[in-house]
Amino acid sequence: MRFLIASALVATAAIATPAFAQDTAAPEGKQFQGIKVLALGGIDDVTNSGSDQAGAVFGGTIGYDHQSGKAVFGVEAEVNGSTTKDCAGSTIVAGDTLCVKAGRDLYAGARVGYVIGENALFYVKGGYTNARVNVTYDDGNTGANNFKVGENLDGWRAGAGFEFNAGKNIVLRTEYRYSNYEQDFTRHQGVVGVGFKF
Repeated sequence: MRFLIASALVATAAIATPAFAQDTAAPEGKQFQGIKVLALGGIDDVTNSGSDQAGAVFGGTIGYDHQSGKAVFGVEAEVNGSTTKDCAGSTIVAGDTLCVKAGRDLYAGARVGYVIGENALFYVKGGYTNARVNVTYDDGNTGANNFKVGENLDGWRAGAGFEFNAGKNIVLRTEYRYSNYEQDFTRHQGVVGVGFKF
């Protein structure tokens, strides 16, 4: 529900763009072409072996799109962080805590889109992703047995979204994506973004 509300806000902002933006719009047929840099934020839901935890995702993406008529083809790279974690008392000693936390997430892939109207783009995307998972243990006592280990997990990502031109250089985005990693880790994310096109 929170993601749907955020998506509606982005769409409303795009529709309510001041009229002066039309005077500075990109050339017809090239309004989505160029280098783009966006800040992203949203909801991160991670599942592993039936355990499901949600948190926030934040980061940024950079990419380049080429437009041919109504069709848009692009490549992009992304770096994200996450607050998603799962902590519980373990069975090692009384009062201790074992936590599994989602760390940084890297993505590189491509997208294909179709221009709707003058300032909206619907697209699908896919590519490679690599997530870091950190495991920490606190013995709750002397700290002599505390440890922290991390592991990188390879995977793939697929998603879809809408992008809006809110003026000559301002870009708004709302997107859903699904990622599947090694060791039975999966994640669903809903993000919104704002950035600039060069």
